[in-house]
Amino acid sequence: MTASKPLDLNAATLEELQALPGIGPVLARRILEYRTQHGAFRSVEELLQVSGIGTAKLREIRPYVTVK
Repeated sequence: MTASKPLDLNAATLEELQALPGIGPVLARRILEYRTQHGAFRSVEELLQVSGIGTAKLREIRPYVTVK
């Protein structure tokens, strides 16, 4: 995973999410569950609504993700 090709949160698989820094299987599942329940992410900052993701975690993964 490189910052030059960020991962689309609305198309990412469980495995792709787990490849992000600091995101393990539990957080990856929570991201997918949030997407299923609330629809497509409208912004990367919406990750803050996912349990277990705070400002520090968002800052860590922000360069690696995008929303298309």
